[in-house]
Amino acid sequence: MTSLHTFVAAFAWATAALAQRMPSEAHIGYVYPAGGRQGSTFEAVLGGSGLAEAERVLISGEGVTAVISKQEQQVTPKEQQELKEQLGKLKEKRQQGERMSVEDMEMAAHARERLTAFGRRLANPSLGEFVTLRVTVATNAAPGTRELRLLSRAGLSNPRTFVIGTLPEVSKGDWKNVPQSRSNLNPKIDAAPPPVDVTIPVTLNGQLPPGGVDTYRFRARAGQRLVVAVRARELIPYLADAVPGWVQAAASLRDERGEEVAYADDYRFRPDPLLFYAIPRDGLYTLTLRDSLYRGREDFVYRVTVGEIPYVTGVYPLGGRAGSRTTVALAGWNLPLTQATLDLASVAAGVYPFQACREANAAPLQVDTLPERFESEPNDAATNALALTLPAVVNGRIGRPGDWDVYRFEGRAGETVVAEVWARRLDSPADTLVRLFGPDGRQVAVNDDREDKGSGLNTHHADSYLAVRLLADGAYTVWVGDVQRAGGPAYGYRLRLSAPRPDFALRVTPSGVNVRAGASAPMTVYALRQDGFDHAIALRLCDAPAGYRLDGAEIPAGEGQVTFTLTAPTDAPEGPLSFRIEGVARIGAAELVRAAVPADDMTQAFAYRHLVPAQALTALAVGRARYRQSPQIRSDVPIRITAGGETRVTLDLPTGGWIQDIAYTLAGAPDGLSVRQSASDAVVLQCDAAKLAPGRRGNLVLTAAGRAARPGAPASAFPNAPRIPLGAFPAVPFVVVAP
Repeated sequence: MTSLHTFVAAFAWATAALAQRMPSEAHIGYVYPAGGRQGSTFEAVLGGSGLAEAERVLISGEGVTAVISKQEQQVTPKEQQELKEQLGKLKEKRQQGERMSVEDMEMAAHARERLTAFGRRLANPSLGEFVTLRVTVATNAAPGTRELRLLSRAGLSNPRTFVIGTLPEVSKGDWKNVPQSRSNLNPKIDAAPPPVDVTIPVTLNGQLPPGGVDTYRFRARAGQRLVVAVRARELIPYLADAVPGWVQAAASLRDERGEEVAYADDYRFRPDPLLFYAIPRDGLYTLTLRDSLYRGREDFVYRVTVGEIPYVTGVYPLGGRAGSRTTVALAGWNLPLTQATLDLASVAAGVYPFQACREANAAPLQVDTLPERFESEPNDAATNALALTLPAVVNGRIGRPGDWDVYRFEGRAGETVVAEVWARRLDSPADTLVRLFGPDGRQVAVNDDREDKGSGLNTHHADSYLAVRLLADGAYTVWVGDVQRAGGPAYGYRLRLSAPRPDFALRVTPSGVNVRAGASAPMTVYALRQDGFDHAIALRLCDAPAGYRLDGAEIPAGEGQVTFTLTAPTDAPEGPLSFRIEGVARIGAAELVRAAVPADDMTQAFAYRHLVPAQALTALAVGRARYRQSPQIRSDVPIRITAGGETRVTLDLPTGGWIQDIAYTLAGAPDGLSVRQSASDAVVLQCDAAKLAPGRRGNLVLTAAGRAARPGAPASAFPNAPRIPLGAFPAVPFVVVAP
């Protein structure tokens, strides 16, 4: 009975797979407009790929809903043929003198429109499908940044930024790179549309076509302190196929005489421009927006706020001590206060957003547990260095171009001292350089930049870090300066001087997981090890429904990342769910528990990779269970992989015989490990001894794909049949061993 059940289930599934091509992974390239005002209802367009048969829209937080009103997809070859045949029959009907009905004319117009707009080879296939939404924002919806995802037949999409605002909004009509007609392949877009008259304060939404320039006009009064804040790169942090890898917006402000009074194509180290201008006289002002390289595409989306909006340009100090009250001074435009007192009595160590008021931008502040000191000038030489007792966090500023801040402490031979700067990660423009000098006046160590993978939106990791074992007793000096020899009131920093504090942080990708009921999906967790922490880290699943589990849920000692699997139960509930992953490690008697921050691994400009944080970790059980038993690796674990040789791994993939020509690939495998041969019940792995030495540990995650065919059918029977993804095997540990 069991074998018959398996046979029937496999037959039904394979037949369906043959009849219908599996959709590609759903990916949202952009959403336009990328937000809306409280209390409004409007249309938004999603552009991307794999959006076929979209079902639901998910927007994080409360008070925002969206329904799908229209879907536009590329015409498949089969549909092209059907549309052409349809037009041919209508043409033949007209040639025979028959009268065309209203339905006939509508049918012909629809067929021509589909063939013109979506029946061609795409310049950018990743932006070839579109979904139109009807979005409703409640009047009490909290303003701020949300995440929007699409749930389609392909599963849960990646998140895109969606902003809820409080100002009136103006949105240009959306555009798609579709031709005007079958004889004119130029898109239906005006690269230099006429100016749009608006009233400030206002939020402007637009898309930049190739070479496009958008112009807005508004009246301003003398004395107004105007702020123009552009969001473009902030909306879509990284473009995989564009250089430099984001929209490099440029903003220009002109007065009534046409003279440019303000211009920006960035702000400090951020690509998004920011303009500040004190209006000298009443008049009509013109704002133009473009890409500084005159590029453009549907996903060159911007969102700009214009008006006397509050904007924080600087905070000092850049943090405070946990358990205390800290007063910070604020710099900026149109702020309701110049300083604020923060109660950190119940705040744990970490980085938190601070807003001077609800309408202002958020500034990051760091909370630490160490005693705090403030820099005091003059301290620009060893002779007037500020004396410190370690451990300490020093709040300082590189107050002028070329300035150095010097600190002195007493060190002992054999001690290890860490000097870590937090500046760029706290939105300071400082590009710090740290130098350590010994008791004899000689330089012991120096550092300019240190990459922090946890700071996924930074492309220039400008904060400095030193960990030095002292060789002699005596007075040491630490020098902090700006490597660009820049400085000023905004160039704040926090310098930690202490013994090592071993710790770790975690990032887990992807932030949205599609897993079939009863099957497994690979995920990757990154260990951001701090101050020499090299212990193993165990992962545990939190807040997930019963039946979900993690396999391979441990980061080996000393490793920076590991790929593991999330397995869904065969009776997994429908709909998306949110869950958490924690990492647990021990240092002596102390147990460290750290939450894994959800993130997405994004590509910038074809090559660079960044871990961009997301708001939530979400999973979706896609479809019913395919098998009564999950695929399993049958070899003894840990898998012992021979360095420089081949290792055979035995597999159990219950396909019922209806899946042939099975191929296996490795997910998240270390460089040097590859699949040498595949069979239905085994895989042979090749290990490069030059890249993987004995003792290396990790997880083995195999994914399978095959072609549907009758049992025993030769490969020649299905030469062009697409391979159907069969999912991942639960992760198992491996260790590289000597031959």
